[in-house]
Amino acid sequence: MAHIVILGAGTGGMAAAYELRHKLKKQHKITVINERDCFQFVPSNPWVAVGWRSAEEISFKIAPHLKKHDIDFIAQKVRRINPEHKTLTLESEELVHYDHLMITTGPELAFDEVPGSGPDHGYTQSVCSLPHALTSFENFEALSKDPGPVVVGAMAGASCFGPAYEYAFILNKELQNRKIRDKVPMTFVTSEPYIGHLGLGGVGDSKSMLESDLRMHHIKWICNAQVSHVEENMMYVDEHNDQGEVIKQHELPFKHSMMLPAFKGVDCVAEVPDLCNPRGFVIVDEHQRSPRYPEIWSAGVCIAIPPAEATPVPTGVPKTGYMIESMITAIVENIDAVLKGEAPYANATWNAICLADMGDTGAAFVALPQIPPRNVNWFKKGKWVHLAKVAFEKYFIRKMKTGNPEPFYEKQILKMIGVERLKD
Repeated sequence: MAHIVILGAGTGGMAAAYELRHKLKKQHKITVINERDCFQFVPSNPWVAVGWRSAEEISFKIAPHLKKHDIDFIAQKVRRINPEHKTLTLESEELVHYDHLMITTGPELAFDEVPGSGPDHGYTQSVCSLPHALTSFENFEALSKDPGPVVVGAMAGASCFGPAYEYAFILNKELQNRKIRDKVPMTFVTSEPYIGHLGLGGVGDSKSMLESDLRMHHIKWICNAQVSHVEENMMYVDEHNDQGEVIKQHELPFKHSMMLPAFKGVDCVAEVPDLCNPRGFVIVDEHQRSPRYPEIWSAGVCIAIPPAEATPVPTGVPKTGYMIESMITAIVENIDAVLKGEAPYANATWNAICLADMGDTGAAFVALPQIPPRNVNWFKKGKWVHLAKVAFEKYFIRKMKTGNPEPFYEKQILKMIGVERLKD
């Protein structure tokens, strides 16, 4: 019997647990460890931040759902990973032994890299976690009572730009709903070299289409932007040229600001010798396996992927749901092979497929592969994307509760947006 431990119970970790249970023989033990006892559907956080969703609608207790599938669950933070002895030390100092460890922790939010940023110790908001989105909603409610300038965007080193665009447009729509949009000047601040870069070198006509939408909704923007620091009600931004030289320094007043931070690896993972790159992201081979520790596998936002291209202000590469799902499936196939005494063989398909809500419309893109040049380079807008994102939310949360092992993006999303042929 082997013990497979999954560290992290987000989109990747929960899917991995169900896929492993479906694939492996029953005598193998599967344990999921997560610092919280609740699953949170992160893609819905921009809706939470304007009051369009409640916490109860996008989260649920993990243990009862895993138990139905004979999967153990531990709701504790991991303090240390000892790959030589194949153990995890929990916050309670209890040891958990593993034969194979799958790391799907997601990132640590690097608010500390920009003084004054972040909802916990600074002045900006976030939609990277459910608690942050709830705090952001409180801050938004204060803005609604006393309207003023808003700044939305992504810090230097950020790798997930979609939620920043989503939040800007969703916020715009809710301000219109409350009939106070005319009292709220908005500025979009991003480390991208141009609007619609998305950390992917652009997808289709994302640049002109997103610029057009920002312009149509009276949202100004600053690209190649690096936030130097934030004070109460004031953001200080250095704008760079293509050579990386500062060409203008902006002082942006705000009453509400949501800025996505750069990511880094979580402490217990980053501290393992030779496991991670300098940012604390797990280094994996083509099979999602650590070259240094063959019993460790990793998928999702916590793995190391080099930037799409050099940019004047640092930008990272997003890991979208389709890519994460593909990584998880590859790991499951490879662990199954190793347990049978065979060599790992499955490779993940690092393609990018995304649905982005924009309030009452939306944008969808498909990048195959995610880094140019591509076989498919597709970007479309329309109200149908908003409807598809709502359907996506409901289906995915149900999948995470019921334990359906079917690959969601390949089976549902491609069909939903009418491009089933792209999976080939």
